[in-house]
Amino acid sequence: MKDLGWVRVEAFLEMMSAERGAAANTLSSYERDLDDLHAFLNGKGVRLMDAASADLSAYLSSLAAQGFKPSSQARRLAAMRQFYKFLYAEGLRTDDPTGVLDAPKKGRALPKTMGVDEVGRLLEQAETEAQDPAPGQLQRLRMLALLELLYATGMRVSELVSLPARVLDQDGRFLMIRGKGNKERLVPLSQSAIAALKLYGRMLAAETAAANVPQESAWLFPAASKQGYLPRQVFARDLKNLAIRAGLTPSMISPHVMRHAFASHLLANGADLRVVQELLGHSDISTTQIYTHVLEERLQQLVQTHHPLAKQAKKQE
Repeated sequence: MKDLGWVRVEAFLEMMSAERGAAANTLSSYERDLDDLHAFLNGKGVRLMDAASADLSAYLSSLAAQGFKPSSQARRLAAMRQFYKFLYAEGLRTDDPTGVLDAPKKGRALPKTMGVDEVGRLLEQAETEAQDPAPGQLQRLRMLALLELLYATGMRVSELVSLPARVLDQDGRFLMIRGKGNKERLVPLSQSAIAALKLYGRMLAAETAAANVPQESAWLFPAASKQGYLPRQVFARDLKNLAIRAGLTPSMISPHVMRHAFASHLLANGADLRVVQELLGHSDISTTQIYTHVLEERLQQLVQTHHPLAKQAKKQE
């Protein structure tokens, strides 16, 4: 005879598939997680259908004791919540025992970033290569323009590679970027980014004219791809190759790491967190707060340098 609790799990999985269109991987994940919970409760002599909040809390504690990461614990809790909400909605329980359970706190990893010297070496290598008049100079100028724009603006790589060609017609120090949710934001350009963009634009126009292309591309970085512009994977690969030539560790460098470097370096040099939020295109300040470790270091330095008690302590040393 089938365990009645597991019969309810099967009914729950069928509902998730039929009514909510859950993917096969999601259903498999729920099944594994609930099976593990079922085994734990059986070992405690508690039926799955009758589990109380304390039983479920004990299960989560056991996961922590086994060394499960907070993210894995949170996933198990999500499966439990969906299941017990289903039982409650179906009238199979008069309460939801997961309602009082707290999600495990997930420590947010600090983003990888690059030092100012490392970014300088990368840009210097790109500039040196871009000056080489040998065949393929357009691609080298493109890499320089990509890097300068990325470090000057902190754009997402998807925003960068899909910039429109009309960017070349702008003669100002600002760039309008269309980001997530189709939201637009204005970002300033550095003098070196403007110069690299102009050099790249002139050679792109010359090569397009020489090739006698009937219609110019709508994209700033055109490519023979499905989208019509440079795939971000190709840029990421070329960036790692450039890093190798610059004597840097390629595994530590990516377009996203460059975006983090942009934000970290701004904050380290006195920029306001809200300004960095605007420049990065974060809709919520909490997303930008992953960089608060940079602010903390800066504040410590400010206190050590300017606080009268800190100055007095240095004199006494």
